[in-house]
Amino acid sequence: MNNKTKAVSAIAAVMAAMGIGIYAFLSNKNDEPSVISTETETAAETTAEPTTEEYHDILPKNWAEMYRYSASDMGMTQKAREWNRRNKDYIGWLRMDGTYVDYPVMMDPGETEEGDPIYGPEARVPNSYYLDHAWDRSYFRDGAIYMDCNDNFSGADADQSENLVIYGHNMANGTMFGSIRRYRQDPSYFYDSPFIELSNRYKDYKYVIFAFLITPGSYNATDFVYWNMEELDTKEDFDFYVDHCKAKWLLDTGVDVEYGDQLITLSTCYADYDNSRFIIVGRRLREGEVYGDLSTIQCREDYKKDHPNGIEKPKPKTEEDNEKDEASE
Repeated sequence: MNNKTKAVSAIAAVMAAMGIGIYAFLSNKNDEPSVISTETETAAETTAEPTTEEYHDILPKNWAEMYRYSASDMGMTQKAREWNRRNKDYIGWLRMDGTYVDYPVMMDPGETEEGDPIYGPEARVPNSYYLDHAWDRSYFRDGAIYMDCNDNFSGADADQSENLVIYGHNMANGTMFGSIRRYRQDPSYFYDSPFIELSNRYKDYKYVIFAFLITPGSYNATDFVYWNMEELDTKEDFDFYVDHCKAKWLLDTGVDVEYGDQLITLSTCYADYDNSRFIIVGRRLREGEVYGDLSTIQCREDYKKDHPNGIEKPKPKTEEDNEKDEASE
């Protein structure tokens, strides 16, 4: 997200909320009835419903140009409207084929004060609330899947953070982010499940994994503080992030990644003794690339030299291959 976009992001968020509210009001007759008092219902029946034009008069005529905000043409998705009724922290849905990852994603509320009417009696530091709370804000040891409080995942693509960081516990039973350990235990699993789906309140996005790695999770142990690297505005920052992933990746996937790509980082615990993390990093699909078809994914030029057919799962070695390898040694 560039500096100009950052300067208006707060205003854009307000306008977005206003737009969502207008849309919800106008489309209310298509939704499930809300629980309101009889007095309110009576008043609504006797008051003429404002027209769409009257609602548009609330906003400045050039509001789109002023704030550079544009959600989807259809407004919030039906799923988002339903989940927002349950928890306003709902920010989207995350899914990965071949894993147990198929969960709603909550937006971390950031720092909360003691006695907060929504988040409870305990004061909280950023990115800690959903470590031990479920999607409905009830106490739950397994926590929830949640997005870093510093991320921007609004309806306008241009305003979104260049790197969306999402956290989940490494549960032994495979729930939350426990099942993504498969990529660490067998890096070739990438070829069976290389894609990530992430939606926000407005539309769906598709990503292809380009790296997965083990990395320190403490400020004093690394200069790769991925949990604080959401805004990769400059090529220098973007390349630093990608180059570090490549330097430690467990598999060279061959996927091409360049400045300007939108990234997603899934983070979970690896080892308690050194506070290390296992992360999976993907980039958003480009035009012409097809979700579910690895052969359509653009690969690096240097990778093509040894892989003329593009990204594909290596064939198992035959006895003849092993003999050739021994002979070359």
